[in-house]
Amino acid sequence: MNKNLNELAEVVLEHGQFKFTKLGDYVECSISNQKIPIEELKYWNVDLQEVYASPDIAMKRYKELNDIKD
Repeated sequence: MNKNLNELAEVVLEHGQFKFTKLGDYVECSISNQKIPIEELKYWNVDLQEVYASPDIAMKRYKELNDIKD
């Protein structure tokens, strides 16, 4: 796994896949700005074109967008 996170990638998010518009080593979480290695990118929102660093962040954002209270 590439741990040299030097180059920010740009991606277009699709359902079940993403495509590079600029090659790189990582993307940044849309919420926390945490670097996400491309090999570990698993959580995103196609409609908003947002990427998330973890399932917890993705769920929190989903609840926020859908006005769901815990």
